[in-house]
Amino acid sequence: MRQLLFSEVLLHSKVPPSAPVVQQAAQHHIMTDSAQESTMDRILQEISAVGRRIERMDNAMASLTVETKSSRLDIAVFQSRVTGLEQWVTTVEAHAVSSQDRDQELLYLRSKMTDLEERSRRDNVRFLGFPENIEGVDIHSFLREMLPKLTGITFDPPLEFQRAHRLGPKRSDAATRPQPIEACLLCHTQARQLIQRAPYMDPARWTDRRSGYQLTSPKKPVSAGGHSWPSDPSNARLR
Repeated sequence: MRQLLFSEVLLHSKVPPSAPVVQQAAQHHIMTDSAQESTMDRILQEISAVGRRIERMDNAMASLTVETKSSRLDIAVFQSRVTGLEQWVTTVEAHAVSSQDRDQELLYLRSKMTDLEERSRRDNVRFLGFPENIEGVDIHSFLREMLPKLTGITFDPPLEFQRAHRLGPKRSDAATRPQPIEACLLCHTQARQLIQRAPYMDPARWTDRRSGYQLTSPKKPVSAGGHSWPSDPSNARLR
């Protein structure tokens, strides 16, 4: 049941109030109204403060929303970069495997090339002491005619050369040691015959000088017979 105010009690009372009572009731009414106004002011202030706090929270939420969207964009960018890095790593790994395969293939090809080079060089024969220009314009014909005479070997079939040439620049001074002649024979057996015969070969004569000679094979050094040209003993050794 609602509690009645003192002023309401006076209004409904059948006994007429005295003057002090009326004055007291009026003062009480004024104080009550003032308290109510003060309470309302405080409530309004609190409501206003709550509104300001809500507004600040709204602003903070809006800023947080913007930051969240930016973070999502950053995460998407990072994910894209990570995906790209993963693809790059996969590609690098594939290239590494392919590179290892190529390295193995290169090692195999290098060994084959070394073997072929050794097979090619083992048929090389180097002659020292032949005077410059003695071979004329056809060095193959010169060697084909001269080597059987020097070695005493009858070659059947005749000697055939893959290549034959003087090493180094041409020397015109007769007093200097002539440049060596290097020849690569097509027949390995004939090259072996020349190397094996080298220690037993007699010195050859060129005009009024005796010319030493040297047969050179990179596989099997053999001493060669003959004399130096003109006085260098290095021509009488096989390197």
